[in-house]
Amino acid sequence: MTIRFDNRVAIVTGAGGGLGREYALQLAARGCRVVVNDLGGARDGSGGSLSAADDVVAEIVATGGEAVANGASVTDAAAVDAMVADAVGRWGQVDILINNAGILRDRSFAKMSLEDFAQVMDVHVSGTVNCTRAVWDGMRGRVYGRILMTTSSSGMYGNFGQANYAAAKAAMIGLVKTLHLEGAKFDVRVNAIAPLAATRMTEDLMPAEMAARMGPETVAPAALYLVSEDAPSNVILNAGAGGFERTYITMTRGIHVAAADMSPETVAARFAEISDREGEVVPETGTAQGAMALGSASRPA
Repeated sequence: MTIRFDNRVAIVTGAGGGLGREYALQLAARGCRVVVNDLGGARDGSGGSLSAADDVVAEIVATGGEAVANGASVTDAAAVDAMVADAVGRWGQVDILINNAGILRDRSFAKMSLEDFAQVMDVHVSGTVNCTRAVWDGMRGRVYGRILMTTSSSGMYGNFGQANYAAAKAAMIGLVKTLHLEGAKFDVRVNAIAPLAATRMTEDLMPAEMAARMGPETVAPAALYLVSEDAPSNVILNAGAGGFERTYITMTRGIHVAAADMSPETVAARFAEISDREGEVVPETGTAQGAMALGSASRPA
């Protein structure tokens, strides 16, 4: 089965280069009309120019596709609303949103300013919320929508010097899981991609020979699948260098102890048992996790 996006409209943020550019080009090649959003700033979020987005639009138009450039900052809710309104006015709808825009301000936590922390959170978290909220009601009203968040191995497992970025990317996971539940009856499917690619964001983090095998084109197949008509929902998919893996947040079966034994010493003494991964589960919701924990109370201590 060939995945196509004919008669679909997508907004891709941070699409002036790297992963976003690749997503936009590949969506357009498969029939999608694309809003190429990019503030055009530096890697740390400073500055701005529409030239990068214009260049991507020119590439799409040159191959017979339809696209429009937009320079809104994802942190500006009013500008994001105007971007969505323009897309709807131009093409009638927005079917797909890929939240890809991001910045880096890496420093060890001891040296990181609160401004550096807040700015990264603002772009990744508030920016994603602004864009998602701007398309949410329209997707619910049309009973169709595909939204992709961008998470990271930093957010799932941590990375030295990236406390701000890791916190922002971990937030994406909670957002995906909640919006998946809230969008389900409206066929709004929400997923996350954890890309591993050689882009401007990672250019100084890997040797050249490794980067050569990790272009944005190795991530795009996963992204396009996760926003396709038959996409799953509530998925965290890792992609890069030809590898594709799925990440789950699991819970061990743990233990239950009697009231008389509820002490930190008991937790310490039985921590290996608490940590035993045999029979671990993936709760469908936070409520389900709570029910499982309460259900364990019926097991022998």
